[in-house]
Amino acid sequence: MCDLRRPAAGGMMDLAYVCEWEKWSKSSHCPSVPLACAWSCRNLIAFTMDLRSDDQDLTRMIHILDTEHPWDLHSIPSEHHEAITCLEWDQSGSRLLSADADGQIKCWSMADHLANSWESSVGSLVEGDPIVALSWLHNGVKLALHVEKSGASSFGEKFSRVKFSPSLTLFGGKPMEGWIAVTVSGLVTVSLLKPSGQVLTSTESLCRLRGRVALADIAFTGGGNIVVATADGSSTSPVQFYKVCVSVVSEKCRIDTEILPSLFMRCTTDLNRKDKFPAITHLKFLARDMSEQVLLCASSQTSSIVECWSLRKEGLPVNNIFQQISPVVGDKQPTILKWRILSATNDLDRVSAVALPKLPISLTNTDLKVASDTQFYPGLGLALAFHDGSVHIVHRLSLQTMAVFYSSAAPRPVDEPAVKRLRSAGPAVHFKAMQLSWTSLALVGIDSQGKLSMLRLSPSMGHPLEVGLALRHLLFLLEYCMVTGYDWWDILLHVQPSMVQSLVEKLHEEYTRQTAALQQVLSTRILAMKASLCKLSPCTVTRVCDYHTKLFLIAISSTLKSLLRPHFLNTPDKSPGDRLTEICAKITDVDIDKVMINLKTEEFVLDMNTLQALQQLLQWVGDFVLYLLASLPNQQGSLLRPGHSFLRDGTSLGMLRELMVVIRIWGLLKPSCLPVYTATSDTQDSMSLLFRLLTKLWICCRDEGPASEPDEALVDECCLLPSQLLIPSLDWLPASDGLVSRLQPKQPLRLQFGRAPTLPGSAATLQLDGLARLECSSAILAHRNLCLPGSNDSLTSSCPVAGITGISHHTQVFFVFLVQMGFCHVGQAGLELLTSSDPPALASQSDGITGVSHRAGLAVQGALP
Repeated sequence: MCDLRRPAAGGMMDLAYVCEWEKWSKSSHCPSVPLACAWSCRNLIAFTMDLRSDDQDLTRMIHILDTEHPWDLHSIPSEHHEAITCLEWDQSGSRLLSADADGQIKCWSMADHLANSWESSVGSLVEGDPIVALSWLHNGVKLALHVEKSGASSFGEKFSRVKFSPSLTLFGGKPMEGWIAVTVSGLVTVSLLKPSGQVLTSTESLCRLRGRVALADIAFTGGGNIVVATADGSSTSPVQFYKVCVSVVSEKCRIDTEILPSLFMRCTTDLNRKDKFPAITHLKFLARDMSEQVLLCASSQTSSIVECWSLRKEGLPVNNIFQQISPVVGDKQPTILKWRILSATNDLDRVSAVALPKLPISLTNTDLKVASDTQFYPGLGLALAFHDGSVHIVHRLSLQTMAVFYSSAAPRPVDEPAVKRLRSAGPAVHFKAMQLSWTSLALVGIDSQGKLSMLRLSPSMGHPLEVGLALRHLLFLLEYCMVTGYDWWDILLHVQPSMVQSLVEKLHEEYTRQTAALQQVLSTRILAMKASLCKLSPCTVTRVCDYHTKLFLIAISSTLKSLLRPHFLNTPDKSPGDRLTEICAKITDVDIDKVMINLKTEEFVLDMNTLQALQQLLQWVGDFVLYLLASLPNQQGSLLRPGHSFLRDGTSLGMLRELMVVIRIWGLLKPSCLPVYTATSDTQDSMSLLFRLLTKLWICCRDEGPASEPDEALVDECCLLPSQLLIPSLDWLPASDGLVSRLQPKQPLRLQFGRAPTLPGSAATLQLDGLARLECSSAILAHRNLCLPGSNDSLTSSCPVAGITGISHHTQVFFVFLVQMGFCHVGQAGLELLTSSDPPALASQSDGITGVSHRAGLAVQGALP
């Protein structure tokens, strides 16, 4: 038995922020019953709430928010007529399932690739039969984290793909999408999404003798099967398990079920507790892809008990007589599957909610020992919320307490049992639904008053860790997010300003050790990750602007190159974009026309309407080159300004050279698409002038190793630019309205849904504001919004801002612009180019620029599977 007591160590779990509803006069938000909550791999949180009007009419609402801007949530009138019982994100974090007490299931997806615009076009229905469990079918991707190899150089050694079959495959082995649900009457329903958009739905009974199902959960096996656990709610009844196999026969969905061994909770066999816990209130597999371990909670009106069970193969003893009759039996002992209890708690206060970790840490004895030896604790604990308002993080198997959070500020003695406290006269505010983040470093809870609380979970779980080891664990989780494409906001909660410089350097060092193909795939993700890290420290905040601009430049370059087409179909393996890069890197001539004559101009032929539509984008490139070169003289002092690292990055400068050549060629086809400059001389060739200066600067930085400083002659020429051309005004500083850089330990923020707060400024954000004033006072003006030339409105204002997109700690509105322009093929670096030594999990990620920014994904990734 495990006694949940408060550990002596402090700082293991603290409140980051609380967001509550504003009191409205004509309507009010009240927690739905039951209350459902789900946390996606993009750090989007969905939860249910009922909107009650004065005439007591209820509207079932689904709210979706970004963890960085929780006040700016998007509310969806779900059109569910009954209470919403389940919410479930898919593995890409772009689609959401909702199910209700009338048997209706809806699939919500992003409209126009925006996180503040959702639509439901498909769904299924088991009329009148409430849904008690819901899950997407497994896509066959399972990643293993090798904590003991966190110091290895290859990502393929740190993260490897586990052999795991999809629930159902299409022709060619591609996983088939769909969902599975369990109803209260004991039915299992499966809906399959065909590539044509058609939905195949089938419903089958879990067993011949159907009974009431009060609780259920769904898990998947490595062989492609599905395991369903059910309970009727009584602790004296067995917990039943079923194997479900899904197949497609003659264009119809077929479901086959098989009964597996069942179990009775241990507390019901104890004479002293037989009638103490009459109801099973929680039934959960420890992980979706771990059908061998299950967590059970039985409760009374005032107390609970939690048990952890494991399914094992055990030898079946055979009598000697049968061994003599059949020698085969004696050679190979038969085995049976049997549930065995692993651990159980003492009597606890009544459990109100359970949250399970999503980090794929294996629970074998070997892996648990490795986690203990390496002191890597994220993912080892699950969360239990109690009716007294406390939250316990307990070990997934032993159920020993690892961390405790009390909602009340009143101190409690260390030795006081967590469940034997005197209760207050009124009911305590407690969490009704909880979810752990995908790295288990944050916990969100929705309480009985409808407030949302965000808790930080210490990576050390109260254990003393050396600074170097703590950095190593954070780096390991950042690499995991970079490989999988998951959002890393919850990791940033634990990064101190003093850690930023070291994390950025080590992250870059590990990135450069990977293969060229893998570096190409991860190039945008690491830039976005560096930008979000640098925002946390005043010493590195100036680099944020450079990283954001590089992301923008990569998106533009990939878009424009994807429009190029080979003149003949039977061309060599190199694309026109690759040949452009090769020739521009080989020819160092400062004359743009001499570089241009080495290219096959027929590959650059485009429709005139397309060229005209690109004019504003080409104008931005031309203006940015001019702005960058004109700012070079200001970068010579000791004060690091935005653009300092960009002007010394040979790769980015080379990309700008390529774009200038493309623009020059397209200008021959349609002169009106060329960037427009205001020059002091009518005879001046502005494009040639800028290309010449850009090439000289690129030559200083193109070689590997430390870049050489530009010579005095180049600096003098750049000083003359303001007298030759009118310098444009461009955005250089990212928006700084997010939370993560302003959160302080033990100082939670109090927020309101629908109302933007006045946040306290951190040292980094104050320096950003200072840079803005500094830039505006110089000859080169800088505005707070990214303005497209030719438009009086900022690009930010041209995007929907009613919800989440466009306001985050990553400025990503330019990706929205590219998608809205119709260029959805941004960054066509295929992940299939990875070698077998690279993490196979990457093959499951979609092509293109997915994961470019862990907020940019809200704009672009929504369109990608």
